[in-house]
Amino acid sequence: MSIKVMNNMKKAYEKGVLIPAFNAAYPEMIKPICDTLKKLDTFGMLEVARPDIEKFGAVSFTVVFEEYKKYGNPDFVSIHQDHVPVIDEDAMKVDYIVLLEEALGLGYDSVMIDGSRLSLDENIRITKQVVEMAHQKDTPVEAELGAVLGHENGPIPPYEELFNSGRGFTKPKDAECFVRETGVDWLSVAVGNIHGAVTGAAKDDKKVAAKLNIDHLKKLRDVTRIPLVLHGGSGVQREYILEAIKNGLTKLNIGTEIRQVYEKSLRKTENIEKAQEEVSRLVEYLIVDHYCIKGSKSLLDN
Repeated sequence: MSIKVMNNMKKAYEKGVLIPAFNAAYPEMIKPICDTLKKLDTFGMLEVARPDIEKFGAVSFTVVFEEYKKYGNPDFVSIHQDHVPVIDEDAMKVDYIVLLEEALGLGYDSVMIDGSRLSLDENIRITKQVVEMAHQKDTPVEAELGAVLGHENGPIPPYEELFNSGRGFTKPKDAECFVRETGVDWLSVAVGNIHGAVTGAAKDDKKVAAKLNIDHLKKLRDVTRIPLVLHGGSGVQREYILEAIKNGLTKLNIGTEIRQVYEKSLRKTENIEKAQEEVSRLVEYLIVDHYCIKGSKSLLDN
């Protein structure tokens, strides 16, 4: 499946097709995500990040993989190991090799190493190490460059201040060097996108209506020439996403929005099936009405 995922990402990049990647913060979210992608003839990814495990209820990369194997049709959905940080949102060092080896041993279709809190040189060194390890199993690697804020403890500056200043934006010169030196397959970039909070009361707050600096994204596309990824897709205004798809955006991570609708329904009804229905409804809305990618599998198969 890993080769198929790599080919799908390449085709999506070349054809300007968006691949949505849905984070499963709880194992019970996996079935509705997988079922809805198949129902809509849309290729997407099911993914789980270390914060989903540490801060919410995903349990482990193994548990999520086992649930995926029950419900995920690989023709419509692949499984991606999202955000394995070298330094996490609490500024703690992570035994990232162990987590990556877990996913590669299980058969995850793609993995992510997040060295974005390191210096450029350290990020390059570690990402190159992970690429060499994963490519031995023909598994593509996603990395991150720049600062997609939001996961850290404590408040961040007002969004407009962040956007207007370009704080944390991925630098084109760094991106060109990073891709050349590491051989990474996909690159997560920062161009105005932010993560939803994962700690405290803010984890339940609606995300800000984020914008994207499309001109900056174009520069990154031109120097990297590989599929670009946006983390923090929940809350980004639709018109910016649609424009970004024309300019290198290939994979969009969606987590906060579907997690919150699941948690809210579960708190209100204490009924897992009803909460799953809410996830299905939202995923279908995003695919059909928001991103207009229903039927994308057929485009990628041709």
